Amino acid sequence: MAANIKVDLNADLGEGCDNDQALLQLVSSANIACGFHAGDAQTMLQSVRWALQYGVAIGAHPSFPDRENFGRTAMQLPPETVYAQVVYQLGALAAIARAEGGKMVHVKPHGMLYNQAATDPALADAIARAVHSVDPALKLVGLAGSELIRAGKRLGLATSQEVFADRRYQSSGNLVPRSQPDALIESDELALQQTLMMVQQQKVVSREGVAVPVQADTVCLHGDGEHALAFARSLREAFRQQNIQVSA
Repeated sequence: MAANIKVDLNADLGEGCDNDQALLQLVSSANIACGFHAGDAQTMLQSVRWALQYGVAIGAHPSFPDRENFGRTAMQLPPETVYAQVVYQLGALAAIARAEGGKMVHVKPHGMLYNQAATDPALADAIARAVHSVDPALKLVGLAGSELIRAGKRLGLATSQEVFADRRYQSSGNLVPRSQPDALIESDELALQQTLMMVQQQKVVSREGVAVPVQADTVCLHGDGEHALAFARSLREAFRQQNIQVSA
């Protein structure tokens, strides 16, 4: 049964970590920071070049304008402001990708923009409209079962429902906020078990012990620190043993 399972493995890049090039050899999709929470023209260019070198799908990773707090500050901005900011960020990465002979294929919001869009229909709609306006062929990546996915589908965008290897879930299907002590799964073994369950069984056990259905089109791998590489390799090996194919 597992032989037919295919999953995309994505990582956020161009955020100032020094293992981006190594990580790009283990994932199938790259979400490249567009300058609002991290990164700049140079890091975007380098990330695009590496993605092309390793055959990894190029995506934009737009954020709230919040470099001070790495895009993790909650903001209540008018939808039209968010629309303009997302179009601006996508335009920058699309131009760099095109200049290098590549093409931007997906968009995954970052940090608090992503989290708020998971539950806020107006914010989700602003992001989806921005993506659709820049290029209706772009794929919108969002938390599985979220408002962002619904907004993308309403506009006719292709969507990719995302799950997280190392984050705990609430029974609502939302992630446990990073402000809470149990938000991250520290054990690699537990993170691997959770990922395999989400990919193979399309469900995740919440911190309250409830089995929550999820659609796992793409798995997010956090790229911070040396440990990320070891976990990425373990995950690829687990997928190989289970005959799970990794592709964008």
